[in-house]
Amino acid sequence: MKRWTNSRSLTFLIAVCSLAIPSLAVTQAHTASRIGFNGSHAYQYAQDLVNCGPRWIGSPGHVCAENFLKKQFAKDNLEEDTFAANTPAGMMTMHNFIVKFPGKKPGIIVLSSHYETNYPLRDIHYVGANDGASTSGLLVEMGNILRGHTLNGNSVWLVFFDGEEAIQQWSAADSLYGSRHLAARWDRDGTLKRIKAFLLVDMIGDKDLDIARDQNSTPWLLDLVDQAAKQEGDQSYFFATTNAIEDDHLPFVQRGVPSADLIDYDYGPHSVTLPDGYHHTAQDTMDKVSARSLSVVGQTVLETIHLLNQK
Repeated sequence: MKRWTNSRSLTFLIAVCSLAIPSLAVTQAHTASRIGFNGSHAYQYAQDLVNCGPRWIGSPGHVCAENFLKKQFAKDNLEEDTFAANTPAGMMTMHNFIVKFPGKKPGIIVLSSHYETNYPLRDIHYVGANDGASTSGLLVEMGNILRGHTLNGNSVWLVFFDGEEAIQQWSAADSLYGSRHLAARWDRDGTLKRIKAFLLVDMIGDKDLDIARDQNSTPWLLDLVDQAAKQEGDQSYFFATTNAIEDDHLPFVQRGVPSADLIDYDYGPHSVTLPDGYHHTAQDTMDKVSARSLSVVGQTVLETIHLLNQK
């Protein structure tokens, strides 16, 4: 459950202030990005994850999602980062997945998502079509673009986080298990020093796409995303409002890694019965997700990577 730092209410969302938003790491991938990120493919991968059913940690759906990711990246440099987390429900085994596409430059650009669903909602058949599946589908399609090319720029690593959601109730200790674990690990082994930028995508499959400017992200990196979106002609989908989100980028921000959270927290109509819209409800299903939104974000991310490689 990512969380507003100040408020998660609709009142806060409406009151936020207004603002004015590819060769990749590879020459070949830049040509591909000009053709266009295939949002329809990303949508189908999201559907495949939703077909696993609820993906809360320890469930059959969670195992299904893990196997799906392993299958998609079986021919790539896939690392399974398994760790034990102490949670309010006891010790839990969690699994991050890291797919590495090496580049000629020494830096690393990380593109990340979480893939599991909310543990407290495990009894309502919550499948997280937008919240977890859409962004994981986007990363899988990004892998298709990166695969088989020599990266002339920085390496691009795709990271699928486990344990983003709270196990009982959101707090600093009960949330972001996978990203906290990996940020600490990469801090110890020196990997963090090589990360040029950390890009997180979350809840960006919404048909009514409206990505807010996150105040917990690195300003210059958001400016670069803004530039990329403008170059792609998609600036209307980005940064019309501001927010402050607690999400998987925070453990990296706190360690000085330039990080950006691209998230559309305003998901679905808000009402007395649905104060947060479709977020964390059984209505978060594939009919609320748009291949067009996935194309917009995927294309913008491709151009952002291109711009990062020019810095």
